[in-house]
Amino acid sequence: MGIAMTMHEYLENNHVPYDTARHARTGNSTMTARVSHVPGNALAKGVVLKWDGGYMLAVLPASRQVDLARVGEIMGETVELATEEETVRLFPDCSEGAVPIFGVPYRIASMVDEALETDHDVYFEGGDHRTLVHVSGQGFERLMYGMPRGRISA
Repeated sequence: MGIAMTMHEYLENNHVPYDTARHARTGNSTMTARVSHVPGNALAKGVVLKWDGGYMLAVLPASRQVDLARVGEIMGETVELATEEETVRLFPDCSEGAVPIFGVPYRIASMVDEALETDHDVYFEGGDHRTLVHVSGQGFERLMYGMPRGRISA
């Protein structure tokens, strides 16, 4: 499959240079970091949360877990993990379980964890379980411009 069309268009529309690399199929972001030889704090992952009758995308390092209680405090109400079925419907051009890190092109609110290292290059799944996308830290910041940031992981 490679990079999802929506993600590709978002990168191109924001004039962010990127490259991709293939890797062995993995089932989670920690394994992706391992097989790709990328530090877990440099690999960004998306986690879909249910919030206020809709959804929100939490973007955090692969080496960390979303802190639902903390996100709930920030949002002022309870949040919970979305189901796999809900996630599949939100990202129709991505493989099941391959959650993108961009909410904007999918019309989903997003929040970025402050623990995500952007002083260096950032990596993320391209919409399947075999394609890794690489952007500069500056490019990542451009793609996440205007997204609220907070301590949302542990």
